[in-house]
Amino acid sequence: MTARREAEIIGLIRSEVKPALGCTEPIAVALAVAKAVEIITENCPEQCPEGWRRQADFRIDVSVSANILKNGMGVGIPGTGMVGIPIAAALGAVCGQSALGLEVLKDIGPEDVERARALAGSKAVRVSVSDTDRLLYVKATVYLGGTHASAELDPHAYAVIEDDHDRIVETSYADKILMSSESGAASQDKGKENIGLTVKEIYDFACTAPYEKIAFILEDRTLNLALAREGLDGDYGLRVGKAIRENQQEVFGDDFLSFAMGMTAAASDARMAGCTLPAMSNSGSGNQGITVSMPVIAYAIKYQIDDERLARALILSNLVAIHIKSFLGKLSALCGCVVASTGSACGIVYLQGGGLKEVSAAIQNMAGNITGMVCDGAKVGCAMKVASGVSCAVQSAVLALRGTCIPSTDGIIDDDVENTIRNIGKIGSAGMKATDRMILDIMLCK
Repeated sequence: MTARREAEIIGLIRSEVKPALGCTEPIAVALAVAKAVEIITENCPEQCPEGWRRQADFRIDVSVSANILKNGMGVGIPGTGMVGIPIAAALGAVCGQSALGLEVLKDIGPEDVERARALAGSKAVRVSVSDTDRLLYVKATVYLGGTHASAELDPHAYAVIEDDHDRIVETSYADKILMSSESGAASQDKGKENIGLTVKEIYDFACTAPYEKIAFILEDRTLNLALAREGLDGDYGLRVGKAIRENQQEVFGDDFLSFAMGMTAAASDARMAGCTLPAMSNSGSGNQGITVSMPVIAYAIKYQIDDERLARALILSNLVAIHIKSFLGKLSALCGCVVASTGSACGIVYLQGGGLKEVSAAIQNMAGNITGMVCDGAKVGCAMKVASGVSCAVQSAVLALRGTCIPSTDGIIDDDVENTIRNIGKIGSAGMKATDRMILDIMLCK
């Protein structure tokens, strides 16, 4: 592998695997709002003295794609005890820092939360569904003072996010465009031919890349293990992970499977219920980042795997998830834990001594098992889907290591694992569009 190609792959990992505080859909809203407020601050300094944001009379209009709305309706917002897009938008206005990206709400305090709750409760935030074909789209317009009806007379700015949760593609102040760039989808399409991966290349890279160049991936363990422990120590969400670990003798057993399920679900419990610890995300999703890494980390803990071998397994699991996700898009009707747990199955295979053949078999086994799991929005119940994904990942890994691989005569499975991955992408991105619309209709009409 050339040094240039090696650098491209490492760059891809760094761009897709990064810390995120809170569910990334409402966080994208907070990020867009924070950027709009910062634009007002820069362009209207006489009305923006130090500390002004906690007292400001903000009016916020948020227009989002249907998938952003679906994933932002019922998920906990860190540090607030509340759920939904309005409180996320209000926090973005009161204290968000756009320079922190997906950790935009990192430094919130009690006074910030109190003010944001007042804004959200006063209906200063309006949320609507945008007429856009983009799956990931946020336009946040912030007005300073007045009412929505007279807003055009007040200082106002907007920021637009497209295709990636932290990709700001357009900004404006007083109806004048300040910045406009091509969408994330367009720039990714231009680069796809150059960065396009295969399972074989991913496996070879994970096995041969210099350890010092990939050791950064161990931050995965630092962040997501802290979330898992927080989920076990606290009472977050449905307490799925805690229930698994506390019933390991009577029900689940004290084995690796139940340990991995419990630890991974506990991290998801904490994150989806509004824990203030960040997750290491994958492809724009904290839950996917948790699910792609925690089963691998759990194996390393239980069987005392050294750091270099763990790092290589995490590189493999994360890259497999990124590769599959590239055919699905950032958001779809297909549950992200399907993709993420497929990656973790590969990492487990690697840690147990499997090679490329077994890694490919694990992907095939996963594709033939839980591909149809739907995404019905981000919420505390995601921890149960995460636990199911981990169970399937371990099962698929064990079968692959025994030489068992679902044959191409079964359903969407192809002899070539790359074609199977493309089939997953077709189902999730095109085949389930009607499913996605129906899910949102059901959620909005409850």
